[in-house]
Amino acid sequence: MLKTVRSFVRRERHLTKTQYQALELFSQFGLELSNGKVDFVVAFERASPIVLEIGFGMGQSLIEMALKYPEQNYIGIEVYRPGISYLLKQIAQHNLTNIKIYNADAVEVLRLCIPDNSLDKVLVFFPDPWPKRRHHKRRIIQISFLTLIHSKLKMNGILHIATDWDDYAQHILRMLSKISGFRNVAGSDKFVSRPDYRPLTRFEKRGLSLGHNVWDLMLEKDSSEVVGK
Repeated sequence: MLKTVRSFVRRERHLTKTQYQALELFSQFGLELSNGKVDFVVAFERASPIVLEIGFGMGQSLIEMALKYPEQNYIGIEVYRPGISYLLKQIAQHNLTNIKIYNADAVEVLRLCIPDNSLDKVLVFFPDPWPKRRHHKRRIIQISFLTLIHSKLKMNGILHIATDWDDYAQHILRMLSKISGFRNVAGSDKFVSRPDYRPLTRFEKRGLSLGHNVWDLMLEKDSSEVVGK
């Protein structure tokens, strides 16, 4: 049973009139939790690889990837409405047809809406590190979450996590040491260089200029189920 501790807190300022107007586009580009399991071919009106980004923030990475790789379909999940508003506006401006959005808790979307063995790739870029020890239980990367992601990926599908928080990177490795079902693409307890497809955000550029490290971890689904060690 997945823990009910949420990995996010809704921190958002008052929405502007322009942001509210952009949110009206959700009916065109959004997907609803209440509709249950999604049929990707129907949603996108084509059959293409499905890439899911969890917690897309303001959506810069999602937009860049969707523009650069139009042959792929992208689903973004976010609870921060200003970010959703901004992304919807960008989708409309670029006339993109390969992005759909959920405004909901990622765990609920995965459980209720994403069919098993259906995703080609799952992206979790810079999740909230919850640095205080008493808050570590709120980190989204836990064994229960990894098990859920595993069930939604196709065989040989990829889970790509990026963080600029060393303690979180080590936390993820500890979680992986307790289960099997994923193969670390870089090798045991190792990280990969940033793949070309992951955009370098302004936030990340600023961190790098200040000497911060960034860790990219790529995991391939290599068995039909997750087993505890």
